[in-house]
Amino acid sequence: MSASNSLAHADITTLLHPYTDARAHEAKGPIVIDRGKGIYVYDDSGKEYIEGLAGLWSVAVGFDEPRLVEAAARQMAKLPYYHTFSSKSHEPSIRLAEKLVEMTPENLTRVFFTSSGSEANDTVVKMVWYMNNALGRPRKKTFLARTKAYHGITVASGSLTGLPNNHRDFDLPAIPVRHLTCPHFYRFGLPGESEAAFTARLVAEAEQVILEEGPETIAAFIGEPLMAAGGVLPPPEGYWQGIEALCRKYDILLVADEVINGFGRLGSSFGCVHYGFTPDILVASKQITSSYMPLAAIVFSEAIYNAIADNTARIGTFGHGFTASGHPVATAVGLENLAIIEEKDLVGNAARVGAVLQRELARFADHPLVGEVRGAGLIAALELVSDKATKAPFAPIGKVGAAAYAAGHANGLIVRAIGDTVALCPPLVITESQVLELVARLGRTLDDVAAQLPDLQLG
Repeated sequence: MSASNSLAHADITTLLHPYTDARAHEAKGPIVIDRGKGIYVYDDSGKEYIEGLAGLWSVAVGFDEPRLVEAAARQMAKLPYYHTFSSKSHEPSIRLAEKLVEMTPENLTRVFFTSSGSEANDTVVKMVWYMNNALGRPRKKTFLARTKAYHGITVASGSLTGLPNNHRDFDLPAIPVRHLTCPHFYRFGLPGESEAAFTARLVAEAEQVILEEGPETIAAFIGEPLMAAGGVLPPPEGYWQGIEALCRKYDILLVADEVINGFGRLGSSFGCVHYGFTPDILVASKQITSSYMPLAAIVFSEAIYNAIADNTARIGTFGHGFTASGHPVATAVGLENLAIIEEKDLVGNAARVGAVLQRELARFADHPLVGEVRGAGLIAALELVSDKATKAPFAPIGKVGAAAYAAGHANGLIVRAIGDTVALCPPLVITESQVLELVARLGRTLDDVAAQLPDLQLG
């Protein structure tokens, strides 16, 4: 048995893969990715792919940045692990917390580290509940989220997520949460409704839910500034200003889930900056280390910190944390990664090269499969539809997207299929010429899918 076949056999007989049909996987086996270079990855047969999703929306600096390898090695040699429990600390986590406070909106002054966005949003729920109990507001526990939102997969963060397959057969939601209408004008705007009227309707809906539940029971509104895993959905104009005004009016915390948006993805430092609102809590992960190491951060206001800190003095502890909260190797890599983002002006690159990406993708609006092209900076999506005039989706949803995903691989391009939406989110180091090559491979992919339609057994 060849090494490649041996790996595939070991994979299908030992691993349970996330977001995968396990039985289908047993039949077809894995694509084993062997190495990476810049925006490219290579499988164990040597085939090259443009990594059009930056791994999982997450690699800013490319797949072979030696400075991150060296930062990890230096920290491994000096202090490979220590915790941050019981007043212990270490320099990388202190310096990264300091850097995050410097980078984020000025009202955010405190940092708590976890290893993933899911853990971070789970921690946000617990922090907010803890704070409200401490403040004598035990009923203020319900979160507002949106359909199609993605906030993670733990019991609490998975409850905040608004995607059916993240709830189905997991007995979620398991915490008090109300999911509001997804702010995607193309798909959820009413016939004849303007974008401004759509925004006003969604803000009015949010206020109605707040009043129905009782403002004294609503703890926080959580949202991705631009919704990513739900289909790359930019908000309609004025949406975030309307939501922020409601949060201030009814004393509701505003949580910006920047796990994908953060550190330049939209061509601005953070999504909340891009769309012009100020959160009380900001959650960051993924591009904080370019996912070279698992790390996430919750950056929050002094008012929240003081309420929590006062309660720890009453109880004697903050009874929450993870073995790897502020892992020194992860935070050392995070510091170096953020230094590279700044030194190479990758936020500016996302704005400049992202404009090229958005311009070139807009040409696909005329493609017979494409209903909408959308995005901001270096994140984008093409929604594939059966009828461009009526926006009618294919039936069943998902077959055409799966065909695009497979055709992309055949053309040397890794994309994300979200139902029948093709999502793109390349590394922030991508160049203009590489964007043009990505778009060319995507064009061949779409043409291949169009040719396959008669064989897909659509309804």
